[in-house]
Amino acid sequence: MDSSPCLWWLLILGSIVHLVQQPQLLQAHRFSFTHHPKGPFTNVTKHLHFPNFLTTSSLGTNFPQLKFLGDARVSEEKGVIQIPHSSSSQADQPTYQVGRAIYSSPIRLFDPLTLTPASFETTFSFQFTTNSIATRGGNGLAFVISPDEFTIGRPGPWLGILNDACKHYKVFAVEFDTNHDPQFGDPNDDHIGINLGAAVSFKTANLSEANISLHNSKVHRAWITYDGNHKHINIHLGLDGNPIPSKPILSSPLNLSPFLQEYMFVGFSASTGNSSQNSIHNILSWNFSSTVQASLHVPSTKICHRNVAHLVSKYSTTPHTNPPSSFLIFVALLVLSSVALLSFYFSRIKTNTSDALLFFGTKQRPMLPISPRRFTFAELYIATRRFDKAQVLATDCRGGSTSVLYRGTLVNGCQVAVKRFSTQFLSSARVTKRLGDQITRASHPNLPNIRGWCCDGREAMIVYDHYPNGSLERWLFGIGALPWTWRLKLVKDIAQGLSFLHSKQLAHGNLKASSVFLDVNYRPVLGDYGLDFFLPGSGRGSKGDVFGFGMLVLETVAGRKEEGLLGFAREMFEKGEIGRVVDERMGDRVNSEEAVRILKIGLSCTASESGRRPCMEEVVQCLASSFHSRPIVL
Repeated sequence: MDSSPCLWWLLILGSIVHLVQQPQLLQAHRFSFTHHPKGPFTNVTKHLHFPNFLTTSSLGTNFPQLKFLGDARVSEEKGVIQIPHSSSSQADQPTYQVGRAIYSSPIRLFDPLTLTPASFETTFSFQFTTNSIATRGGNGLAFVISPDEFTIGRPGPWLGILNDACKHYKVFAVEFDTNHDPQFGDPNDDHIGINLGAAVSFKTANLSEANISLHNSKVHRAWITYDGNHKHINIHLGLDGNPIPSKPILSSPLNLSPFLQEYMFVGFSASTGNSSQNSIHNILSWNFSSTVQASLHVPSTKICHRNVAHLVSKYSTTPHTNPPSSFLIFVALLVLSSVALLSFYFSRIKTNTSDALLFFGTKQRPMLPISPRRFTFAELYIATRRFDKAQVLATDCRGGSTSVLYRGTLVNGCQVAVKRFSTQFLSSARVTKRLGDQITRASHPNLPNIRGWCCDGREAMIVYDHYPNGSLERWLFGIGALPWTWRLKLVKDIAQGLSFLHSKQLAHGNLKASSVFLDVNYRPVLGDYGLDFFLPGSGRGSKGDVFGFGMLVLETVAGRKEEGLLGFAREMFEKGEIGRVVDERMGDRVNSEEAVRILKIGLSCTASESGRRPCMEEVVQCLASSFHSRPIVL
């Protein structure tokens, strides 16, 4: 006989006896789970105003409102923030310096109840100066919204925005860059960019196209406006003293929710490079204002009279009532003992039945936290906010069936993506039966991390990790020129993931840049964000995946997405000018021989006759082998 249930209940019983003897502990435990009633919504606003940074101003000499990290200081002589400060730039080692100047108190910039980012406006005047007029400095200045007040980012092209590319860091930045770093996708040495948790800009603007240059001693002014409700950002840039330009230098839809926590720090970061004549980044003035929605916590309609009575008995000197009588304690113990005995009786019965119930619910087989598990419909119903339309990430209608992808939050706070299939998907009993088995088999670094699944009556759902870095399409076509080394690694990783998928007799079915996502380490993941991922693969399905991979290869090397790309690539190959397909924005930093070889692999995968296309295992071997070891058949 297994005595573990009995021992378990005896331990619980002993703890409850202790709590009965100390009713104040019961009350504290009870109210630790009590939520304040939600009241009406209100707006939380914050305003910062720094017309200058003179030490004789009303702000005081030490500027307690600001916190300076690294090589950031206030110049008492000029009344400006300097990164690096002038005394530091004259030191023996002026290269690779970095600093931050941030507002010392956190500001509420995100509403976790409605998942709505704040709307904010900021304007500041700044000037880049060097010790030598003839030499251009670097690297640049950035307005940052960061999660903490103690991180100093890397110098050089990182601009002090973050210090580790391999860790997910919730930071938003608008950079004003005066150095050309092609490995970070910079268009030139005079540009601005929007950075989302990375040193690589999500979107950039070439300042020379607007007849603006940061390589002079002029004082510029920037205006950054973000609309949290419509999720859109506008950035204006002009000379200080002039009115705001009518046309923004950079405008883009932008959802900052994945890169914000409820409270954030705002300020500036800047860094220098390896030049002996680096820039001193001066901030002359700064205004900031934000507005975010919040729910008022109104008083509860219930009053805990027992808690009030306990506090009176504890602190009051007046006579008070006695604690609970021994009779009440005896009754409580009698009831709890009966419950424990009944639970033990049912646990004995369970050894002879397969679907018996414990006292508090159905017992599930223990499994490792990282293992996929079966979710109940109620869990996913709550996680997706009753499958709210506002939580929809993507919808796919193909082959007479529909599937919808929802953003969800589990009870433990994990962000997930929930794929809900239509009833047509379940028309085949064979598909339903194999759904859970296929999930456990498809585990690979370049496939989505599967949290679990749900097969509940007429419902079929799959739960994945949610990837806030977005799709490859955004990074490949929306941030300038990705370096060649990144593109080559992307192609190899995607090929390995697709080959593994085919080895499990599974077909992806809709491979393209928008269905490949980047995890926190910027590793490609063949996501299921709009396709029938877990349908059994066939020869035809796998050859279709190979064609999709070939098109993705062409787009990755060419850096563009257009209908005539395949025809253009074939024409250039026939003319012996396949090198013209390579993205010109990479300049001379691309290995032309590798790029041509990869293009030929892509053309081989897009052969008109599916029988002439290689399998993904052959593609992986070709990519891993010498670039001259195997001919490509077109």
